[in-house]
Amino acid sequence: MKNQPHYLGHRKRLKEKLRKEPSLLEDHEVLELLLGYALPRKDTKPLAKELLSRFGSFKEILFARTSELEQTPGIGHGVSTFWLLWREFWSRLEQSDFKPKIVLDSPGKVASLARTRLCFLEIEEFWIILVDTKNGLLAFEKLCSGTVDQALVFPREVIALALEFKASGLILLHNHPGGDPRPSPQDFQLTERLQRIAQDLGLRVLDHIIITRDNYFSFQEERKM
Repeated sequence: MKNQPHYLGHRKRLKEKLRKEPSLLEDHEVLELLLGYALPRKDTKPLAKELLSRFGSFKEILFARTSELEQTPGIGHGVSTFWLLWREFWSRLEQSDFKPKIVLDSPGKVASLARTRLCFLEIEEFWIILVDTKNGLLAFEKLCSGTVDQALVFPREVIALALEFKASGLILLHNHPGGDPRPSPQDFQLTERLQRIAQDLGLRVLDHIIITRDNYFSFQEERKM
């Protein structure tokens, strides 16, 4: 017992403190405990303090890209993979609000619900929300992923998915990893093309929303469609 690393006793005391009164833990202590599950044989206190110093808050640490995290001394593949698991857990927790038949009645509501899935990504991904005649949710599906600034979308895949779910309408979503939510010329072209094709098939294209970490752009809100 005398030869035990000092941090094991410290970690045990933190766990006892957590079980007794979680709110009394300092921010770096919460982070210490989390990191301890990825680095069970290492003193995680210095790393927890370094992460908070570098990123400023839990939110920024969680939102940090994998490449940014791995620039922090002490963060390797194991810890960044553990962090990806936490992000996925949080994304699915937030996405639980995407309940079947929930009515998606505003761009802000859609952006808020979809942000947790898209805002972390380092490459563009294109997703689609399918709704019924009353704008009730039928499905939230990923169509494709691409590079840091482009995802290749085939309109036939969008239409095929809408027909598969017998949807009445659809909402297009993708992210801009660079942080600027303004649509590119290609975004405008794709939206217009999909509107034309969907209209011929009796489908409604309700919106195209571009999501970034801190903001979003709605074609509908900006009267671009």
